Amino acid sequence: MTSAAPSAPGPAIPPARTRARAGSDPAVVPPASGAHRVPPASPHASAAHGHVPDTQPVPANAAPPATVPSASTASTSASSEAPVTPEALHALARSLRKRIETVVVGKRRAVETAIATLLAGGHLLIEDVPGVGKTTLATAIARCLDLSSTRIQFTSDLLPADVTGVSIYDQSSRAFRFHPGPVFASVVIADEINRATPRTQSALLEAMGEGRVSVEGRPMALPDPFMVVATQNPLDMEGTYSLPEAQRDRFMARISMGYPEPGAETAMHTARSGVDPLAALEPLASVEDVRRARSAVARLPMAEPVAGYIVALVGATRADEAIALGASPRAGLQLAALARARAAMRGSSFVTPDDVARAAHGALTHRLIPAGRFPSSAAAHGAAGEALARIVARTPVPAA
Repeated sequence: MTSAAPSAPGPAIPPARTRARAGSDPAVVPPASGAHRVPPASPHASAAHGHVPDTQPVPANAAPPATVPSASTASTSASSEAPVTPEALHALARSLRKRIETVVVGKRRAVETAIATLLAGGHLLIEDVPGVGKTTLATAIARCLDLSSTRIQFTSDLLPADVTGVSIYDQSSRAFRFHPGPVFASVVIADEINRATPRTQSALLEAMGEGRVSVEGRPMALPDPFMVVATQNPLDMEGTYSLPEAQRDRFMARISMGYPEPGAETAMHTARSGVDPLAALEPLASVEDVRRARSAVARLPMAEPVAGYIVALVGATRADEAIALGASPRAGLQLAALARARAAMRGSSFVTPDDVARAAHGALTHRLIPAGRFPSSAAAHGAAGEALARIVARTPVPAA
């Protein structure tokens, strides 16, 4: 984690239509008559017990305002919908990686998995001991994107309403008024998520699975794009609560930072000079860039033999004697999405079995429960990773 290098030019993605930022216009409930607006807040503000964005929620099923496109708008709309090429996706991924690596040094594999998860439309879980750069990586992802972002510091006394929002009685209007929580942002950094109780952890389940939250019986849509980047300490650390299997399954990928190499750690001491490297990061992708990149990744072709290879890998985890609980069908779908993103990152126009094999560890290991008893969560995760590596090695690879 060294000081930031000078900003590189952005990736060559075709220009997109000008649209409202997703994080600044979440789907929300209209304020009662006479109610004043919530004061604006910084998009990068931290929230120990919730953060109030600068907009009011409106119902998820509310009709959008009618607009009449002008002739000039119609002429530019066609060009803005031009497909994102594999070369443009490769350039975007490379620019993001280089920008993030100015603050997260020597962790190429973790950074690439994080970018692939972003492009695949998933959520990322970063697990490791304190002080190795988990929050730095999560914050760097948010800073490199021109998206609204919030950070929630999870604690044992955090309540679900601190995450989703709360209705407060307004004396002036004599009505309850909803104040949206920090989950109404495009990038939500859930710091030390396993220090909160299971009740509060579950507040993110619907948000991560369906892109919306239900508050007081009303569904409220979240911004598009929406991504949760959660960090957690190993379960054998004091004051932690294990994430339930259903919650872990919502994360597309899980990565571990690990300790830096001696050279990278030495660079931290010599290059920072008291300057926060995160402060120099500037966004290089807009809301529309991320949307169009995700759409292009989702449309990347996958041949039937490659899809069969994914099914074979997932099925083998359910039959292996070393694994008590194997991967679910959802795990297979998310492995396919992550493999598509990895193919796009290298500039390919199709998915290969090698893309699947490279994505398997990040997409499947945290979903597997190994057979037997282990002294710590790290040991259990290591056993699951070893079993998965054996499965990948012995599963026949389809011919090209």
